[in-house]
Amino acid sequence: MKSASPAKHFILAFLIALVLYVVFYTTIEHRRTRNGPWRVTFSSDTTNAPIVIINEPKLNISNVRLVFPNMKAPATNATVVFDPPRPVPFDLPIGQCIFLDTTFQPGTVVFNIFGHEIQLIPRVLTIDKKEYPWQSDATIPLTEKGILQAMPKP
Repeated sequence: MKSASPAKHFILAFLIALVLYVVFYTTIEHRRTRNGPWRVTFSSDTTNAPIVIINEPKLNISNVRLVFPNMKAPATNATVVFDPPRPVPFDLPIGQCIFLDTTFQPGTVVFNIFGHEIQLIPRVLTIDKKEYPWQSDATIPLTEKGILQAMPKP
């Protein structure tokens, strides 16, 4: 009885490792991205009061509106999809993104908009450390001073 050559053992071990790697990688990547990213639209109304509209379709969060009636911003209508990670802080059409963790989407996103700390978490929306349950089509006016310093524009 002749034993198999060492090359066959190495090739078999390599193929098993390769198959396991591909299976586990695709499974983890699917779990990481299955809920999709936050989609945030920065807009303004007819009086140039800024509006932030938050959507996350897979979590059934749609058209959550944050309104800043006492502030003014240039007319804009831009949607930002928080999909690829990027270094923070970075500017947004209105305010700044000061924290971004999209390891498992939608992840956590934190904005500083006119001194208000706005945190998007799948479980809850927090504004200035106060929790608001996610309710589609809700409008939340932000009229008081925020807990952060407003970020100056360069």
